[in-house]
Amino acid sequence: IDPDPDPAASWEERQRLFDLPRSAWSDYNADLISKGGGVFERKVKSIKLTAEMKNLFGLAQDKAAPQDLITAMLQSPVELLWFGGIGTYVKESGESHADVGDRANDSLRVDANRVRAKVIGEGANLALTQRARIEYDMSGGHCNTDSIDNSAGVDCSDHEVNIKILLGDVEQAGDMTRKQRDKLLERMTDEVATLVLRDNYLQSQAITVTHQFGAHLLDRLARYMRSLEKEGRLNRAIEFLPDDETLIERTNKGQGLARPELAVLLSYSKIQLYDELLASDLPDDPYMEALLIDYFPTALRKAYKKQIARHRLRREIIATVVTNSIVNRCGISFIHEVKEKTGMPSGDIARGYLISREIFGIRELWREIEALDDKVPASLQAIMLAECGRLIERGTVWMLREAGLPLNIVRAIDDYGEGVHVIVDKLSSMISQADNALLSERASGYVDHGVPKDLATRVASLALLSPACDIVRISRGAKIPVEQAGEAYFPTPPGTSWR
Repeated sequence: IDPDPDPAASWEERQRLFDLPRSAWSDYNADLISKGGGVFERKVKSIKLTAEMKNLFGLAQDKAAPQDLITAMLQSPVELLWFGGIGTYVKESGESHADVGDRANDSLRVDANRVRAKVIGEGANLALTQRARIEYDMSGGHCNTDSIDNSAGVDCSDHEVNIKILLGDVEQAGDMTRKQRDKLLERMTDEVATLVLRDNYLQSQAITVTHQFGAHLLDRLARYMRSLEKEGRLNRAIEFLPDDETLIERTNKGQGLARPELAVLLSYSKIQLYDELLASDLPDDPYMEALLIDYFPTALRKAYKKQIARHRLRREIIATVVTNSIVNRCGISFIHEVKEKTGMPSGDIARGYLISREIFGIRELWREIEALDDKVPASLQAIMLAECGRLIERGTVWMLREAGLPLNIVRAIDDYGEGVHVIVDKLSSMISQADNALLSERASGYVDHGVPKDLATRVASLALLSPACDIVRISRGAKIPVEQAGEAYFPTPPGTSWR
């Protein structure tokens, strides 16, 4: 217990203990702990409470049994409650300890509606029951699920296996010794960690963006849940997802799905899309080779490009990369909704997504928006990311309806990319004075919260770019410059607006 910790010193000491073989909390340097704190054995009958501990945990007595002190800690008003060990410590208020099935921690466990932490992180498995997660989140807290908070471990294992398969083939061909392989693996550790953390950053971000639009997206997500049920992929009761009666109640209250519920649905969305993409011919598209190569660390991309291209799990890696990109960037129900609008299979929709992402330059926008972490409100970033997603959806649907099937990704990018970039760069000269004023007004709303002006203008203009591919096609058919086609297309009659 460290009532007023020095974060830098605490970090260094925790790192020392991490590096110390067979370390325990008793090895922690007590001189680094702030006044009133200490390291205490859980086996003692009682712990003497200092004034600082009483204030920190809201206790009045002078002594407390270890389990009572831990229970008070679980309910203290902190920013982050992090679980790193084994056991289920939080249940829903309506659940019994028997429902939880973890007798060893019955004396410590608290109800979710009594947890005052702003955020819960589950480094452990099942630190909360799923019902507890939902109750906590619906009460104003923020949490995901253990599978989301622990997914970096699984992702790291995937990278490790895929890298070792690649280098195993290189080794068998006589182009590398085992000793050389092991040294290379060690050198790539930090970059693999970066790749893994990036994947998990985007996954958590996807939940955050969806959660922010809660009630607005509830009907869409409900339709998607029902479609999963019809296909036999989902049992809402088993996954503690709301039934139709609960969904109606939430609609009336203006509530959406809780983060833990979104986490479950996001997982189902990825599993379904991965299966469908793997069964399609998308992984065999020549365009996918670049995505496959980018999956691996830099040292492997440069030296073993040919070996990566014939990786025995290349199709599975490509399906995984594309699945994560689509669901993380465009949402849980994106594929389902585009299917409803176009009747096209997932493989074709994925091609439309990749084309739209490229021709509208959305990846650069994503990077610029994410560079604003801790500089602008996260809620504003979510709005900006959602605008990017809307344009991709419109572009994807347009490609599927108008560009001709089967979609050729490279050809479509060549056909539309340059023209769309011209429209993006020259938009202000194409649209009317009234639309320019409205564009400036929307951009100012972003700038007022700290978004750079150029980025703010670019994001504000996304709503005007839906007809960009039509304009490019018109310019080609009429054999006129894209700028001229755009100037003829955009002016609106009096009284109309894109607001």
